[in-house]
Formats: sequence, C-alpha cells, structure tokens
Amino acid sequence: MTSRFKVLLYHPIHSEGTKLLQEKCDLVYADSFDEEALLRKAVDVDAIIIVRRGDVTRKIIESSPKLKVIGKHGVGVEKIDLPAAKHHGISVVYTPESNYRSVAEQFVALTLMLAKKIKLGEMSCRKGRWKDDPFEFLGIDLLGKTLGIMGFGRIGKQTARICHRGFEMPVLYFDIVSYPETEKELHAKRVDKQQLFKESDFISINLPLTPQTRGLVNADLIRLMKPTSFLINVARGPIWNEKDVVRALAEKWIAGAGSDVFESEPTPANNPLFQFENFVGTPHMAAHTEESMMRSSLVAQDILAVLEGRKPRFPVPADFYPDAAKP
Repeated sequence: MTSRFKVLLYHPIHSEGTKLLQEKCDLVYADSFDEEALLRKAVDVDAIIIVRRGDVTRKIIESSPKLKVIGKHGVGVEKIDLPAAKHHGISVVYTPESNYRSVAEQFVALTLMLAKKIKLGEMSCRKGRWKDDPFEFLGIDLLGKTLGIMGFGRIGKQTARICHRGFEMPVLYFDIVSYPETEKELHAKRVDKQQLFKESDFISINLPLTPQTRGLVNADLIRLMKPTSFLINVARGPIWNEKDVVRALAEKWIAGAGSDVFESEPTPANNPLFQFENFVGTPHMAAHTEESMMRSSLVAQDILAVLEGRKPRFPVPADFYPDAAKP
C-alpha cells in the first residue's frame, strides 16, 4: 500500500481543496498559532498550508525534517521565512490566480465609496437625516480620471481593465517589469513612482510585501499627489507608512484614502485612520468571496505535485525573496 502524506493546515480550507488532499494525505489542523504549538504539530509533516494567520518560521522549518513544501492559500507570502525554506531546499507554492478578480473589484468598491461619498450618505440615512443642503455629499465621477497602479501583476492588470474599460480611465503603472502587451491592450503607460503619484487621480497599491517594498509608499511620495486625489491600499498594510497616511489626511494633502489592509492586524478600533470621514477601511476581506476561497484552496494541487515529485505550477517567484532588487 502506498504510504500517505501528512499535511498541516493552519486553518480549514474550501471543500474543493480539502477533497483533493484527503485522497492522498492525512490532514492535521493547528489549534493555536503560537510557535511552540505549531512546532508540535509540524514535527512529522510533509507539507504545511498557511491561510491567513500564523507564521512558518525558521524554527518550524528546521524542526520539521520531513517537510518538503509550504503552500500559501492566497498570494501574500510574508509570513513564510523564505530564506530558511530556500536554505533547506523546501519548495514554496502559492495561488496567484486565486483572488486577483476579487481584489480588483474591492479596489473599485472602495474607490466608488470615496468618490461618491457613499459612506457619509449611508451614515446620514441611518440617522434619519435627509440633508437640507442637497449638495453636501458632492462627489466626483470616475469617468476619464487617471488611474495609477503600484504593481502591475495580475491584480493590477485586472484593476486596470475594469477601470479603463468601464470608466475610460487612462492608466499609469509602476513596476520593475514592463508589460508591453498590456500597455497596448489598455493604452497603459509605464512610469516611475514619482510621476505616477504626481499625475494620478486614484492610486491603487498592488505590490507584494517584501523587504524591498516595505514602507515604499511614504510621505515623500504622498506629498506629490494632487489634493483632489485618492490613495487606496489593497495589498499589504506595511507597504505604506500608516502614520504618513494619517498626516496626509489630517493636513489635507489628498482628498481621501481607503484600505483593506493595515500595518498591524487586526487593527485596533482606535487606529487614527478611523477619525477621518474621508477614509474607508475594510478588515482584510478583499479576497473573501466564495469563488476566491475555492480557487485559493487549489494550492492543494501544487502541494501534491511537489510531494509526488512533479513540477508545481505556481512556485513563489525569485523576486519575492529578500535578496531581490529594490524597486
């Protein structure tokens, strides 16, 4: 009888991925995200799947002699010690195609809330206040406004497609890689980050969190923005400097900001960003759709590929590792 693999899941995943794993693997689940508790669970596993919470630390990797592959349910891999995995020859796989549509749609939702002042209007309705001044919640149209995208990967491109085709928005993008085919498709223009911040009316942060991108969006860049422009983060909280965003809103450098992510998660209720009426926040939920969760669970396919000696479809790319060049 062929021996079965053992897989540690930090959290249950969609039934589609679970069923794939159960055919050839015994599944164990984390009951705590404390490192010592995870060490006890991981000591004899062949694979680990991380969902949202918990880290795969160097200590966990070095204490798991059978470990062959770590899978990320989703896209962000900052909670995995990539240098340790590389050093020990452990594959790291992820699901880059799982959530790009969902996150792009979340950007549009946050953008519309800010541009149309939907949050303020909805709060007014809930209080039974129908304004005497019908123009108090005067918003702006997205039509023809310039979209700037920081990071032109799958999410960035999908965001550009929605906004260019739906709202006729010119597209600027900043990325270490050029995408001539997408430039032609969407009439997009690759620019440096300074030009993007100067010229855009709406900026979407879509970069992966790496040592090179941490704190990349700071006061120096935000000060370049037009006072009528908006900054939205649907990537990772530490990519922007939250204190600088607070200052930008307080001193009216920009018209507003939105975010699905925060420097510290869960973010506390007294986060200074929440004092501003022109800030819209959501609790890291952009990828939380039924469709996205199903696609993310298919990290199981690459987990099985590695365990069975096959080439995985989606290994984490080299530029995610700490020794990659800084943008």
